[in-house]
Amino acid sequence: MALALVALAAPDFCAAKGVGDKNLVSWQPTKLIGGSPVLFVVRAPVGTKAVTALWFGHDVIFFRQAGDSWYGLAGIPAETPSGSYDLRLTQTVGGRSIAIRRKIKIARAVYPRIPIKVAKQYTEPSPEQLTAIASDKEVKQKAFGTIGEQRLWTGPFQAPVVAPISDVFGTERVFNQQIQSRHQGLDYAVPAGTPVRAVNRGTVILARPMFFEGNCVVIDHGQGLLSLYLHLSEIAVKEGEEIGPGKLLGLSGGTGRASGPHLHLAIRWQGVYLNPAILLKLNVPEN
Repeated sequence: MALALVALAAPDFCAAKGVGDKNLVSWQPTKLIGGSPVLFVVRAPVGTKAVTALWFGHDVIFFRQAGDSWYGLAGIPAETPSGSYDLRLTQTVGGRSIAIRRKIKIARAVYPRIPIKVAKQYTEPSPEQLTAIASDKEVKQKAFGTIGEQRLWTGPFQAPVVAPISDVFGTERVFNQQIQSRHQGLDYAVPAGTPVRAVNRGTVILARPMFFEGNCVVIDHGQGLLSLYLHLSEIAVKEGEEIGPGKLLGLSGGTGRASGPHLHLAIRWQGVYLNPAILLKLNVPEN
């Protein structure tokens, strides 16, 4: 597979004025598109006890940092049409709630299409393989249902490996001349046996072989945020293990539906897959 090197500039903030200077809303990155993670910052009044928001039907919980600044991590579904969308904020100040609504502009994302050659079993699975696929689906649904409400991640997210990007988020995948899916992660061009490390702090909720994913590790970072590491040759962690950022999770490989050795990193927020490349560029404050 040809390597497509992707260089993203460090994001900055775009502000939307509220009622007075104390109700300023800003976000990273400046330009929002479908599939992008978003780091919202709310400058709340002195005495604010909590800040929450409703965004694309999902609850966003903010944490306070640097005095009057509150941060909340969210995302935008990949298929979102261009337009302006509501961010509905609620600030709890003393014994009352202050509601703020902001219209935020989102541009439509344009993704490439690429053909991929894989073994026939991954496009035309046998009855036995379909049974395995159905079993894997149940395992994933159960694991995803155990996501914790407490935020475990802290500070900036780090790349799981240091390597060129071989495929970007959102690519339309054409397996054996059949359109199968949209690429929901970021592929790193690494040879088999490369150490793969956690992007941030969390709890391992899945660490086992799967039909499509191959040897797979999933980390719950709290508040609906997951990171997934696919096609590993070896797994070095156990389900239920609490891990820190940079923890060795396993070794890269080409297991499952893969055209060759590489690492597939996926980011999932409250059931929505997001572009890992953007998440890794966000200026997330330390606790």
